[in-house]
Amino acid sequence: MIGLLILAQRDFGKGLLYSAEHVLGTLPPGIEALPVDYELPQERLEQAIVECLKRLDRGNGVLILADIYGASHTNAACRLLNKHHVELVSGVNLPMLIRVLNYRDLNMDGLVAKALTGGPEGIVSAPAVLRKAEPN
Repeated sequence: MIGLLILAQRDFGKGLLYSAEHVLGTLPPGIEALPVDYELPQERLEQAIVECLKRLDRGNGVLILADIYGASHTNAACRLLNKHHVELVSGVNLPMLIRVLNYRDLNMDGLVAKALTGGPEGIVSAPAVLRKAEPN
């Protein structure tokens, strides 16, 4: 099973985990949220990510779901991509996380593809969905 690390500002990642647990009834193993502390020097932040990767990688790698690309924490994660069996997808939201949790039996490429479709497909305009559902 591929490990999952949510890398996000303060309580955002933990909030996603609580929400996923509510939706699924239980939180599957092999997933953690690392709250980003912007007071930490880059080296310490990178080391904290490495420690999470070591705990989460059971041989199939770790998919990092991050809140925003280009921030210090995703830059730190990017420096680890070639050193560990890690992939990074940014823009994490609850639909993306639920999709990933439901497809963890896929290989890394397949799981990344599910993450990339789960995020935007979870963004909907309610009026547009309701109009499509109305009989003509």
